[in-house]
Amino acid sequence: MAGHGGDGITFAHGDSRATTGADLPAAGFDRTAREALEAEQLAPGATHSDGAGNRARAEEPDPWRTCFERDRDRILHAPSFRRLAGKTQVFVFPDDHQRTRLTHALEVAQVAVGIARACRLNVALAEAIALGHDCGHGPGGHASEDALTPFVNGGFDHAPWGADVSLASLNLCEETLDGIRNHSWSRPAPSTPEGEVVSWADRIAYVCHDFEDAVRSGIVTPAALPRIVRERCGDRRGQQLGTFIDALVSTTLRTGRIGMAEGEAEALAAFRASNYEHIYLRPSSVAQGEAVVRVLQALVEHFGDRPHLIPSAGPDVSGLSGGEPGAVHAAVAYVAGMTDRFAFSQAVALLDWDPSKLPVGIGVTGRF
Repeated sequence: MAGHGGDGITFAHGDSRATTGADLPAAGFDRTAREALEAEQLAPGATHSDGAGNRARAEEPDPWRTCFERDRDRILHAPSFRRLAGKTQVFVFPDDHQRTRLTHALEVAQVAVGIARACRLNVALAEAIALGHDCGHGPGGHASEDALTPFVNGGFDHAPWGADVSLASLNLCEETLDGIRNHSWSRPAPSTPEGEVVSWADRIAYVCHDFEDAVRSGIVTPAALPRIVRERCGDRRGQQLGTFIDALVSTTLRTGRIGMAEGEAEALAAFRASNYEHIYLRPSSVAQGEAVVRVLQALVEHFGDRPHLIPSAGPDVSGLSGGEPGAVHAAVAYVAGMTDRFAFSQAVALLDWDPSKLPVGIGVTGRF
């Protein structure tokens, strides 16, 4: 079906009757109009789109989207974002009801957008950072960082790797890249309040949903929830998310700083510590992580010695010889971009890996 036409216009439905109204300005709600609205509505310390948008390679502004809306759209369409659907959040080879790295990113974005909107910050920037924050993750969860660290000067950290390697081709704005690069609490503070919002949103989201996944999978029982969390935040994920978000928003509005009231922050810290003890660092989790490390390191060594086998759609390997630093870097970039299933199948197909020594879908990998 080609649509329904008449008088030089085509409609999706034969009985289409929706209208925007006769008074809509001819220019619509374009970028310039939205930037002007930001100047009126955003908090004084928020990141404004007008005057931002500095990119490594200069580009003409988009007529309809602000610079950060453009970044958000680019990330949504990026292969590294789509591949998060096949990467471990906590469970290797998750079932239909367990989070993947992609669904985690979406939940972080939902939390970050809610906080940013309530605090009159730049929603598009917060959403772009949140959607892109984990695009640097390798397959197999955080164990991939241990696996890839020996091959990278200074070690492999998914946060700067995502900004500087995985998403480099998108030519994102400095503010977006900074938020992605520094979203981890072990990193320097992001330069924008939106970046700091994502740092909190990431922790709030994964602490709550990782516990829910573990309960549903029988790894822990609901009784493992720390008493301080149950008493201050409730025993259901929705209650917990609401409590943590409200505590962050109310504290930020009261103080002008991106922070959480001490009582709820104490509960969040206890929740995370409990997850480490009962989920991330349980013996089977550690064993799964060790299996991931062995597979990924073998793949990097294989492709680092044979850069000509890296597909042309991957890193540029023209003129590289096996074993040289550039070849190893290209191999790390290629392996880090793999989904779990592709990485493990490549180990079997190319390295004759014993399938019984691969990670399996009933365990979890550690978080660091």
